Amino acid sequence: MGPNQLPTFNAFWNLMATMFLLAGFYFIKIKHNKEAHKKSMITAFLCSTCFLVGYLYYHLNFDAKKFPDIGLIKKLYLTMLASHVILAVVMLPLIIATFVLAFKAKWKTHKKLGRITFPIWLYVSFTGVLIYILLYHVFAT
Repeated sequence: MGPNQLPTFNAFWNLMATMFLLAGFYFIKIKHNKEAHKKSMITAFLCSTCFLVGYLYYHLNFDAKKFPDIGLIKKLYLTMLASHVILAVVMLPLIIATFVLAFKAKWKTHKKLGRITFPIWLYVSFTGVLIYILLYHVFAT
């Protein structure tokens, strides 16, 4: 896979993580199905891991694409990108801690931390897809 395909590969894994996060939320909140929730969240984690591996490989081996200088739109894009990156760094230890609590069956604490972890993880996954669309399709140069 070459450098031109990697951003699409990475966006795909972010999109899949988003979809499995939403499925996990649905299964636990609407259906109260712990087994389906567990499977969805583990799959979301695997998708996010695939994204992270592809992202790191891309950025360690190739020059990052720059957003075109189009005034206010670029400032809005960079604001979204900054929040995405900062929350991505915060999210990893939160995800690990939330998973550890689940595997130890500490449900009360897992649920409490999950209420913090889930929206951050969802935001990072979703904005990752949005950043890709804006950078490589809407404002591609």
